[in-house]
Amino acid sequence: MNSEPTTGQVQPRRLLPAAPRVVFIGSGPGESGLMTMRGAEILATAETVVYDADVHSEIVTAYVPQAATLIDAADLGVAASTRGRRLAELARPDKTVVRLSSDDGIIFTTTTAEAGVCRKEQVEVEIVPGVGLSASTAAYTGTALTTNRVRSVRFIEAGPQTHVDVSRHRNTTHVLTGSAAAHEQAIEALLADGWDEDTKVLLGWGISTIEQTSVETTLQQALSMAQTGSDRMVVIMGQGVESRGELSWFESKPLFGWQVLIPRTKEQGTSTAEALAELGAVGTVVPTIAVQPPRTPTQMEKAIRGLVDGSYEWVGFTSVNAVRAVRMWFEDFGLDSRSMAGVKVAAVGGRTAAALVDWGITPDLVPDGEHSARGLAAAWPDFVDDIDPMNTVLLPRADIATEVLVAGLLEKGWDPDDVTAYRTVRASPPPAPIRESIKAGDFDAFLFTSSSTVRNLVGIAGKPAPTSVICCIGPATANTAAEHGLRVDVLAEEANLTSLIDGLVEFALTQRADDVEAGISPQRPSQKRRRRKA
Repeated sequence: MNSEPTTGQVQPRRLLPAAPRVVFIGSGPGESGLMTMRGAEILATAETVVYDADVHSEIVTAYVPQAATLIDAADLGVAASTRGRRLAELARPDKTVVRLSSDDGIIFTTTTAEAGVCRKEQVEVEIVPGVGLSASTAAYTGTALTTNRVRSVRFIEAGPQTHVDVSRHRNTTHVLTGSAAAHEQAIEALLADGWDEDTKVLLGWGISTIEQTSVETTLQQALSMAQTGSDRMVVIMGQGVESRGELSWFESKPLFGWQVLIPRTKEQGTSTAEALAELGAVGTVVPTIAVQPPRTPTQMEKAIRGLVDGSYEWVGFTSVNAVRAVRMWFEDFGLDSRSMAGVKVAAVGGRTAAALVDWGITPDLVPDGEHSARGLAAAWPDFVDDIDPMNTVLLPRADIATEVLVAGLLEKGWDPDDVTAYRTVRASPPPAPIRESIKAGDFDAFLFTSSSTVRNLVGIAGKPAPTSVICCIGPATANTAAEHGLRVDVLAEEANLTSLIDGLVEFALTQRADDVEAGISPQRPSQKRRRRKA
């Protein structure tokens, strides 16, 4: 006889056994940032991912765990029915398999066919739509698909079977997708159907990536231009093509498509790469130095005791690495930022100040002008015997730091204690492909933020090609670049990264204007190099 559970008694939860499942995810047009949140969440915990190697490499790198098993969809067969059965077999041991599909994952794909086979094989399915290629092309080229007069859109798979009745669909936007060869066949079919050869069309490929190319032309001219496209090409026919100029926001970014090398540590270079991305460029961080503790810790141990005991009036931080080094010493001694109460703090610039704020310290001095040792020395107040209790200043710095700040403080009556807080050593060489790209001129620009970054990059990776744009943060860095045979194209007006990037933008815009004035299609430095070699 069954009895009711006693009041308040918790019954154990019966868990359903895991079931085999295949999740189909539309990956978007190519840019990893356009992956949906749902898709990214599933990929983050995926154990087996089936993908198209020639399309999804960036998505896999961005979201799929390294431990996951990757399977090229081409290895599962050509027919959708065959791939569906193989997906069901992979999921059969009661596990989830992720199948990446192109674009929105639905239009002109085999997703529904593969999913149907899985369901027949008693395998659960989930379909997560992505950002479509047609909508992405419209958005990233500023081409309206619908207007107050155009209220319908036709999606067409390009090929010889492409036929559109001119009389019935003249006021409809048509979006053709497919390979370059398929577009040639489709355009020939449209012209044969009676479409005016002067009909305005937009050709686009590489959508949402730095390789994006969009061309406004006529249907007749598109017939030959389609040959230069890619296997993921889009042609838009509609009224929005003629008015897209005012909405073309992506390719008009000042550094659109530029490949910029950032010779800094990964921690320092990431924020720079993010700033460049907002301007349309892709930043590649190549560490040129590695930070290590000082060979003999005695000096720093004494300096930390002096900070705590009140032996210093000021402490000056000349880099983020210096803040990290002192913070590490404090934590090793079981101390925190409160132990520096009463000591005035100076920071060489905004990023160093931000690192101090993150530690709980608001700096008393940050130069308004040049963010360098010279700028900090100029902003430092004079020592006044009647006001300042003592004239001692701690400078925890790198072993290769210049004497500019020390000399400046001595001139103003201070007694600087210059202590090696960390050592900088040359980093390991970057991978061979990056070294080859540096020498070949594949990088459009280099951002050098110190003399050591110039010396170390040349030492571990070789000298940049003559066509690459060399940007230097200050005169000392520029002199070092010149000593290594590099032509300095951009010298920052102020010694900070914002000014350095602004200088690169101004240079790029000037070069673009010169190309336009000369009747040349604007090209990046790397493209001009390839054109000359051809």
